[in-house]
Amino acid sequence: MKRKIEMVKTVRVATDVGGTFTDLVAFESGPDGMRITTAKTDTTPPDFEQGVLNVLAKGNVDPAGVDFLAHGTTVVINALTERKGVKVGLITTEGFRDTLEIARGNRPDFFNLHYIKPTPFVPRFLRAEVPGRMTYKGQERAALDLSGLPAILDGFLNEGVEAVAISLLHSYANTSHEEAVLAEVRRLWPGVSAVASHQITREWREYERSNTTVLSAFVQPVAARYLGKLDEGLKNRGLRQSPYIMQSNCGVDSLAAASAVPITMVESGPASGFWGAAELGKLINEPNILALDIGGTTAKCSLIEGGEVRIMTDYWIERSRKSAGYPIMVPVVDMVEIGNGGGSIAWVDDFGKLHVGPQSAGAVPGPAAYGKGGTESTTTDANLLLGRINRDYFCGGEVTADMAATEAALTAVGDKLGVDMREAAQGIIRIANNNMVNALKLVSLNRGFDTRDFTLLAFGGGGGMHAVALGQELQVKKVVVPAAASVFSAWGMMMSDLRRDFFVTKLANMDTGAGVRIEEVFASAEAQARKTFTAEGVAQSQLSFMRYGKFRYQNQEHTTEVLIEGEITDAKLDKIVEDFHTTYEREYTYRLEAPVEMVGIHLVARAEVGKLTMTPAPLGDADASPAHKGTRDVDYALEGTHNANIFQGEKLAPGMEFDGPAIIEDSGATIVIHPDNRVSVDAFQNIHIEIGSADK
Repeated sequence: MKRKIEMVKTVRVATDVGGTFTDLVAFESGPDGMRITTAKTDTTPPDFEQGVLNVLAKGNVDPAGVDFLAHGTTVVINALTERKGVKVGLITTEGFRDTLEIARGNRPDFFNLHYIKPTPFVPRFLRAEVPGRMTYKGQERAALDLSGLPAILDGFLNEGVEAVAISLLHSYANTSHEEAVLAEVRRLWPGVSAVASHQITREWREYERSNTTVLSAFVQPVAARYLGKLDEGLKNRGLRQSPYIMQSNCGVDSLAAASAVPITMVESGPASGFWGAAELGKLINEPNILALDIGGTTAKCSLIEGGEVRIMTDYWIERSRKSAGYPIMVPVVDMVEIGNGGGSIAWVDDFGKLHVGPQSAGAVPGPAAYGKGGTESTTTDANLLLGRINRDYFCGGEVTADMAATEAALTAVGDKLGVDMREAAQGIIRIANNNMVNALKLVSLNRGFDTRDFTLLAFGGGGGMHAVALGQELQVKKVVVPAAASVFSAWGMMMSDLRRDFFVTKLANMDTGAGVRIEEVFASAEAQARKTFTAEGVAQSQLSFMRYGKFRYQNQEHTTEVLIEGEITDAKLDKIVEDFHTTYEREYTYRLEAPVEMVGIHLVARAEVGKLTMTPAPLGDADASPAHKGTRDVDYALEGTHNANIFQGEKLAPGMEFDGPAIIEDSGATIVIHPDNRVSVDAFQNIHIEIGSADK
């Protein structure tokens, strides 16, 4: 998708590599104000950097004129799920080589007595031990002995190991042993890719920390090569400085830092979208947001309270009802992801029950309507048949909809259900919506939040297709679909700060003197953050910090995070404890009369590096007729078929208003406006939908 503009100096650019498409948003400043270019091209595996260069060319963006470029990518998560990393050797504390194998005792498929744990990324013969031991307090219990390290590395080399992971017991409390092993590995084997657990996280939990280190080592050479080739390709075309890389914590980081610890990019794409949702919420005075991103393969959702995205380190990949998956202990936006997107396949099981997803038609062959040989019916095919998507403007007019293939695919589903193809399509939409409602409930109602206090902000290529139906079910305040919704994740990168999250495990009872002890931990982490940023040329005046404490009732296993404002003293301990009780009760519905203890800290360090400033446009005439392009019959699945007004999205201007039933369509996305909806366009060209009742 591209909006044609005159060539002027490009100031800020964001590119986002997805599984199907690579997106671009460019913001250009000039005497006449800000101009925006958006573009979308096919993703180009395995040479993902070529897709970035292609989308820059398609958007007529000259890298030589770019002052700031942010980049998000799915390369890391793809390398993990497709097992396309490198062979890893693990070095750990003597007696603990089987930590990866033992893992945790959780068995999702509880009644399966033949359950097999996920296979470790490092086989046992590549897991080596070194003598030496720290206690959980960080005191040396046994001296480190590196005399056997040369033989270990020789063995790794002979086995074709390309990356070394180092994870020693209790290194979160004292990093000196790990630092010594890492230095010796690099001395004995110059140029090898090596990473130690303390470089990634300072939190306890032996298995999770070890697995995170292994997975980071697994993808490090792959990510470093990719980012290196991307940097080279952009600089060969004139880019003056290396791009910033989107992280899973909703911030960007330097290319050098991301290359060193690439596991922090594991969910960079979704993170940028949710951060964009938080920033947009602040712009439109809606700090409480339910954010929903619907793409071609998945739907992802997250809850934003008070303008802040929730960040967690309890993140797992490949976790399902039948597998425990693999933990990754890095800061990741708190979200729920389900296999429901535009390409999700509809299928009927042996009991005659209709399902949608998680299998996807992908980009090739894609939905049947693409005419690329796909025979399975998808959510996109159902939307197309029901008139929700314009068959004469499919994919912005770039693709001719294969209606014969669409009807054949839906008829096949209908035959299995004993209904016609239209009823089958209606059923597909209803089930897809139900799946997404359940996902939204997991991040809201199931955690004690009332959805009536939130605005649903939907983006991605499919967000506007389903948002109103979901909003009606959840009774949200209203629905907002942002401008350029199909490339909103790229826009979110432009709103991101340079950000790093520091987690430190430190046990502390909330008694007299605890204020000083906790303040010392935060002060130490802040000093480390200042040192790191200063070494990269970031001025101290640019830095800002947010403090969170991780608390629990004594003897509990897991923690609840609480925001802490200002310097911590004993006088503030009672308020901190009460904030914990309140947060705990909201999430778990009860509180205990039990002592509270701090388990660790979470420090957020931020610095602005080219963050975009949005300027509102004046509101114009409410008459939307200049954007009106006709009418057509649309089947709303639950509310029946209505003759809907069709509006051209690019022609909608700030201040315009109209009522549903209606459809807004542009070259990248479609927004379905139900009967009894009221639509208005705000000063930033976002679509605000005041929802009506689905049963009216």
